[in-house]
Amino acid sequence: MAQPTGVYVTYSAAGLREDLENVIYDISPTETQISLKTTLVSGTLDAVSKAGRQQELAYQMSKRAKELKRDMETSLVGINQSKTAMSADSTVRKLGSLSSWVTTNASVGSGGTAAGSGGAGTARTDGTQRTFTETLLKASILLAYDNGADTKYLMMAPAQKQTFSSFVGVGGASGVSNFNDVADQRIIGGMDVYVSDFGEMAVVPNRFQRSRDVWLLDPEYYGVAYLRPFEQKEVASTSDGEQRAIIAEYTLVVKNEKALGAVYDLS
Repeated sequence: MAQPTGVYVTYSAAGLREDLENVIYDISPTETQISLKTTLVSGTLDAVSKAGRQQELAYQMSKRAKELKRDMETSLVGINQSKTAMSADSTVRKLGSLSSWVTTNASVGSGGTAAGSGGAGTARTDGTQRTFTETLLKASILLAYDNGADTKYLMMAPAQKQTFSSFVGVGGASGVSNFNDVADQRIIGGMDVYVSDFGEMAVVPNRFQRSRDVWLLDPEYYGVAYLRPFEQKEVASTSDGEQRAIIAEYTLVVKNEKALGAVYDLS
């Protein structure tokens, strides 16, 4: 979010304290990011009778809240973004996305790199894309396990989820997941659990992430931290319209990047 002119901001203030977790982990300082959505509703529209809702302003704000959550999801895991510190009053702060954290357990394509030092906040360099295969996935799971990770979830874009569902597995054949369940007359075309040599992993599709990334996740070691949780604010009205804003200031917290992993640069 761009910063209005003439606002007294944190960069200019003295005596600020770093955001601290109650539990001490080996983490690097993070940057918070502000996301904002606004809506403007005329007084007449809010007053007339409408199908399925009473107040138009409340209805529009609920829609803006959903949009804001989607924007946040994209910023956290859906883009390759470096963290941007506030170097001047006019600088727009940005959080480091998940790809700027995962360093140790990363499989990359030719010419690509993982993030710098875990938590340094530097966006990775994308490499040559390659086909998502079970061989790539198993190698990444092994690497993560050897480095102490206990992967609980595999998160991927919808197209990669379909590719995953065609993996052979142990003793199977290509397309083994597309089998008939005669008992209730269903065709099963997708798989939602991967049983690796090191435990079961739930497979989660995410429409907001990049298709070229597959994440190996343990929710104990990452999450969203809020400096300012979701809040609504009245904004200067225009003529007969009433304007509201919904704002959140947040960041991605990774408590130990070695607990996470990624298969990057997939086609």
